[in-house]
Amino acid sequence: MPISGDALIERLNELLSDELSAMVRYLHHSFMVFGPNRFGIRDYYRQQAGESMAHAQQLGEKITALGGHPTTRVAPIPEPGSHSWEQMFQENLEGEKAALKKYQDLLREIDPHDVALDAILRGIILEETAHIEDIEKMLRKAG
Repeated sequence: MPISGDALIERLNELLSDELSAMVRYLHHSFMVFGPNRFGIRDYYRQQAGESMAHAQQLGEKITALGGHPTTRVAPIPEPGSHSWEQMFQENLEGEKAALKKYQDLLREIDPHDVALDAILRGIILEETAHIEDIEKMLRKAG
């Protein structure tokens, strides 16, 4: 039996909360970049914050279309207090992998005839996968 009704709205709200958290985390990381590569990494993080906001917008619109109320809750964001660029990318990699799993899990549970929700989830899964691959490449040592 596909997930629907209140259970679907609850799951979408959990994803919305996670996207709001990712948006804040990426924006925070953009402030914490120092050194000669600051501008490129800062701009990358701000682009990622914008993509998280776009995901949040899609989710919020779908929640209201289903008759639900979008959450304003931001999932907890770990704050280690010190940030190397490697730590920030590692935090983001873990966040992206967790998000990807949640989106993939929900995709398997929805009504296969809900083409619109299917398209939303697949689009976000595509972007989350690209984010993971980009971060893994950034963390990879040359040679």
